[in-house]
Amino acid sequence: AKRSSPDTEVIILTGYAAVSSAIEAMKKGAYHYLQKPLHLDELDCVVGNVLEKIRLRHEVRRLASEKDKPWGVEQIVGQSPAIVALKKVIPQIASTDSNILVTGESGTGKELVARAVHQLSPRAEKRFLAINCGSFTEDLLANELFGHEKEAYTGATSARPGLLESADGGTIFFDEVGDMPLSMQAKLLRVIQEGELIRVGGVRPISVDVRIIGATNKELKKAIQAGQFRQDLYYRLNVVPLHLPALVERKEDVPLLAHHFLKKVVVRSNKALLGFTSEALELMRRYDYPGNIRELENIVERCAAFATGDRIGTEDLPPDIKEMEVLSFHKEAHPFRTLEEIEKEYIHWVMAKSGKNKSRAARILGIDRVSLYRKLKKYQIVEE
Repeated sequence: AKRSSPDTEVIILTGYAAVSSAIEAMKKGAYHYLQKPLHLDELDCVVGNVLEKIRLRHEVRRLASEKDKPWGVEQIVGQSPAIVALKKVIPQIASTDSNILVTGESGTGKELVARAVHQLSPRAEKRFLAINCGSFTEDLLANELFGHEKEAYTGATSARPGLLESADGGTIFFDEVGDMPLSMQAKLLRVIQEGELIRVGGVRPISVDVRIIGATNKELKKAIQAGQFRQDLYYRLNVVPLHLPALVERKEDVPLLAHHFLKKVVVRSNKALLGFTSEALELMRRYDYPGNIRELENIVERCAAFATGDRIGTEDLPPDIKEMEVLSFHKEAHPFRTLEEIEKEYIHWVMAKSGKNKSRAARILGIDRVSLYRKLKKYQIVEE
């Protein structure tokens, strides 16, 4: 510990469970092979102090790197009226401590908005944590959020704080908050109302101070009527409502976003690309982007990878855009459709286009495999 280096830090961090187990074993008398008397409680304390110093050092480095990242409103690209209005309101609400509910289709940039709010808030020096409520089972979500006490369950050899404690003083972003189980909703409501939580297996309330930003692509009022979401939690989250329009509703922003994503690709790959041809940009502007901004970013990255000239042309665009025969969720025959109908049809289309490869389909959709399995089951999409 006195000659600490990056290598010894890794060893200590990764081997802490083994060290703790060894100390416990020696406390029970399994240290007859030692040549010198060893004060085990003192050793336990020293190891704990070293680990805490290492943890703090890593936390300082992490916060410094996060601070250097441009997470402000300048990262929200667009000049459409809705985006201009959003950029104006974010600094205003960031200075408050009110909870926020961000709504909009998948892939519209809800987490980007949440990060911008945090970066401009008095909590900017503290942690910003994002968690996808649809990616965890109920038990795992409870453990991740609230932490656990020692021996709370088999394998819990030591107490561990959860994400809510880790974000104390900062901001926590709940993506897909509409997928949170009802029992977890009740626990989250307690945190918001009382400012305290109880770890799994614990009885002692622990005070926490976090700002909550929720995001959903669901209509929560319908979920409330169906008994799937708590009305009291909805009103606690929806203090400041923000809505992100689908990309099809702000097509004038497509060229700006395309150039923004191309610059990022060029920086990463050092590929000499100057931009897009006017014909390619016009085709991209006409496309409906059922996957929203996330889909546009994937398309730009794909085009950049295959482009042979110094500009991305129509020949570099995916067939769906060139032929304009991709699924359109805004056909005149169906002027109004529910979000679930659109999502079901799009997932079915992506599964077909990806050759029923779930890993590839999940990457295209911008979700993890667990969320994809859940949606396939929900919409009864059968794999033929």
